Amino acid sequence: MITFYPGPSKVYPQVASYAVEAVNQGIVSLNHRSAGFMDIIKETVRLLHEKLAIPADYHIALVSSATECWEIVAQSLTAESSLHPHNGAFGEKWAEYAYRIKPPASLSEADVLCIVQNETSNGTQVSMETLAQFRRDFSALIAVDAVSSMAGIALDWSLADVWFASVQKCFGLPAGLAVLIYSPAALKRATEIGENAHYNSLLFIHENFSKFQTPYTPNGLGIYLLMRVLQQLPPIALVAAGTKKRAADWYTFFEREMSASPFSLLINDAAVRSDTVIAVQGAENDVSAIKKAALQKGIMLGNGYGDWKNTTFRIANFPAITDEEIGTLTQFLGSFQ
Repeated sequence: MITFYPGPSKVYPQVASYAVEAVNQGIVSLNHRSAGFMDIIKETVRLLHEKLAIPADYHIALVSSATECWEIVAQSLTAESSLHPHNGAFGEKWAEYAYRIKPPASLSEADVLCIVQNETSNGTQVSMETLAQFRRDFSALIAVDAVSSMAGIALDWSLADVWFASVQKCFGLPAGLAVLIYSPAALKRATEIGENAHYNSLLFIHENFSKFQTPYTPNGLGIYLLMRVLQQLPPIALVAAGTKKRAADWYTFFEREMSASPFSLLINDAAVRSDTVIAVQGAENDVSAIKKAALQKGIMLGNGYGDWKNTTFRIANFPAITDEEIGTLTQFLGSFQ
């Protein structure tokens, strides 16, 4: 089965051998306070800085999921309230989660701006230029959900204080782990707020990761797999160039090769189209038919999500997907018209 599902999505084929390696070498049985496991965390953090070009003064921690990161931002970094401008289902969900923890007394006093950089539900993204404008206009902290873009495109880390992503998309890994990146300003804010009542309070997380430890027994296998995948990856600039070229090819394909089909791109404005998730719309019966036909050919398309559940399908444009697999899908789509 070739999967283009936008998360969990295809894992790098080397992950299977890395997992066997972790079992055979006893890595999955290491105590998470042991020197051996601390070395794995240290190397993983080093590689994240190196391969993703994360500034040296930005801190990195590993947690369970991006949803947990929503919680961390709300409980540890929000003093009064948070702002959540959004244009899709995941931005809306983040706001709902945040407001359960920190009900917005007055949005005019918001001290955290929360942005979903890549909205997986509808295939849109916030460009670095737009994020730079937010940075100029908003004086407090900015937190960015980069679940469907981190490790797939180049991000300007200076434009936000908190970045996070689960690994089951552009990192090409199984679900169950997330990367949390936070600036000195974010750490200062956490210290000022002083929230330390939870196992995943940012201050407690930071205290542990400063020693290359975790505040709880972690997904040790996931961390090891992340380290091994990072070792094989080229620098993000090279990965991003490939992602953007593929995205441009996908959009050209639908605008030209599929113009006579019952399908069209969901997002008309090219300036806000995602580089990593392509959303395609059509009548409900046509969308259902093409997904079924694809499965019969051994191809899994992504379902629609939220308001677009029944009238769209989505195509992941993640680095682990090969050019050959993309060729197989384009050939199928072209023959379906």
